[in-house]
Amino acid sequence: MNKTVRDLHVAAAELLRDDYVLLRLIDPTSTPMPPVAPGQFVEVLVSQSATTFLRRPISVNDFLADRGELHLLVHAVGDGTRALLNLKAGDSLNCIFPLGHGFTMPEADAAPSHYLLVGGGVGTAPLLYYGRCLKERGHQVTFLLGGRSRRDILQTESFEALGRVCVTTEDATMGEKGFVTNHSVLTQEHFDAVAACGPKPMMQAVARYAAAVGTPCEVSLENLMACGLGACLCCVEKDVHGHNLCVCKEGPVFNIEQLQWLISK
Repeated sequence: MNKTVRDLHVAAAELLRDDYVLLRLIDPTSTPMPPVAPGQFVEVLVSQSATTFLRRPISVNDFLADRGELHLLVHAVGDGTRALLNLKAGDSLNCIFPLGHGFTMPEADAAPSHYLLVGGGVGTAPLLYYGRCLKERGHQVTFLLGGRSRRDILQTESFEALGRVCVTTEDATMGEKGFVTNHSVLTQEHFDAVAACGPKPMMQAVARYAAAVGTPCEVSLENLMACGLGACLCCVEKDVHGHNLCVCKEGPVFNIEQLQWLISK
């Protein structure tokens, strides 16, 4: 896919929590957006922070091509992402996109399948757009979202518009108590494919579950991706043979059979 560098305008900035903002971006010139695949990401220039010199990688939360909207869900964890929390409607944000390789999409004429999309924390972000694309092709989607408490479960209405939503929280304030891999849906139903994004231990646990039941599984890694183009090598991950994989260029989505840390015990 061709990459583009554009100054996008913030059409809306919605605070979902005190440390999460949903940015709805549009091209002010009405130039059509390039195609974006689910699981790809954007490198944004944080000009509002004097201490942030490198761009920040943000997953594509949703992409509405017919409306020319690109949505980014930003979690404030450092100076750069905290500065993005202060963006308001009408502000400009310089973006390089679309970057990386995303989730595997079934062929347009593929038989309907049941997908399980598992997310934790801000890792739920890319699953919304993936779920939308799967639904549009006639597939069934179940979302399994996990967090410490109910305040960590975001965008539930958006997910519910696309499929069934199952939830786990560690303090039992929403859904079932425990981690995502403790949810009863995993033992009660069969899934044709699994995809996950979130904290590394969570993805490892989901990968073990998928391997145990013989279900294909992809994960979206959250390594530090400073350049997004494969030049700086900050995001390197080991494959099953011990060779380096450049996450930003060859990923961030990988099949679990490719990755060393997912098969190590």
